[in-house]
Amino acid sequence: MSEEPERKGAFDVLVGGLDYPMFIATTGSGGEMAGCLVGFATQCSIDPPRFLICLSEKNRTCRVAREADALAVHFVPSSAQRLAQLFGGETGDEVDKFAACEWREGPGRLPILAACDNWFVGEILARHVLGDHVGFLLEPTEAHHGIPFDEFTFHRARRIDPGHEP
Repeated sequence: MSEEPERKGAFDVLVGGLDYPMFIATTGSGGEMAGCLVGFATQCSIDPPRFLICLSEKNRTCRVAREADALAVHFVPSSAQRLAQLFGGETGDEVDKFAACEWREGPGRLPILAACDNWFVGEILARHVLGDHVGFLLEPTEAHHGIPFDEFTFHRARRIDPGHEP
C-alpha cells in the first residue's frame, strides 16, 4: 500500500485541528468590486512588514485581484456570522455582496466593511500560484485598529458551504 494517501490523511487531521482567524478580503479593479472570506493568510515579515493572503483561484475575488493594485484585509469579529456567511457562502458571480451589507469607500477606493472595525489596506507586491490558491504578497499602506474583538475562526467557518465549487 502506498504511503501517500496515509501521509495526506495525517496531514489533513493535523491542519484540520488548527483554529486560526478568518479574514475578508475586498478589492476592486476596472470598475468591479469583489470580496471573499479567507482562511489562508499570515503575516510573513516583520521588517519590512508583509502579509500573505491566499485566494482560491476558483472565485471571482481572485480574478478581480489579479488586475488590482491593492487588497483590503478585514479582521472578522466573532459577532459577524452573517457577514462571514455572505462573503464565504455566496459567489460574486451570482450575488452583489456589497448590496447586502454596509460598506464605505476607503483608501485606494477599496470597499471597507462597516462590520469589521479592524482592517488594513495593502499594496500587492507579488502574486504567486500556490496550488489551488494564489498568494498575494501585501505591503500594508494604511491600517485601522478599532475596538478589541474576539475573532471569527476557521472552525466556525467550516459550517459555511462555499459559494463556488470547492
